Amino acid sequence: MKTFASLEDLRTQVGHNIGSSEWIEVSQQRIQQFADATGDHQWIHLDVERAKAGPFKGTIAHGFLTLSLLPHMIASAYKVEQIGMGVNYGLNRVRFPSPVPAGSRVRGQFKLVAFDPIEGGAQLTIEVTMELEGGTKPVCVAESVTRLYAAR
Repeated sequence: MKTFASLEDLRTQVGHNIGSSEWIEVSQQRIQQFADATGDHQWIHLDVERAKAGPFKGTIAHGFLTLSLLPHMIASAYKVEQIGMGVNYGLNRVRFPSPVPAGSRVRGQFKLVAFDPIEGGAQLTIEVTMELEGGTKPVCVAESVTRLYAAR
């Protein structure tokens, strides 16, 4: 995990990788739990036998499940000290170029593309590239927009 002492230290990292997350397993159980939480019970995610004959040769994670791993990935990739609060402000240009097979592992790479001062902190735009262990294409590419506020 990369640690930055303050927002000012992070400001100098625009254009650079600011961290890589640990690997996270995407088990069939996690996929089932996500389906139950969201009501998305499409067979390509849950029906193991039918999915073997499907286009991905097995069940795959929901794209939004992959995206929802973002906070977990950030927590193991980088940390900014002297922060009182962080807020998810939104996402730009989200794509899922490749599926995540059940039982595989993913991790995120984080590149700071913009640092914009705001009252009490900064708005960060971070290019996130999620990769599949052993894969050749990203499984998710997005810009995450986060607001960090200095501790008081």
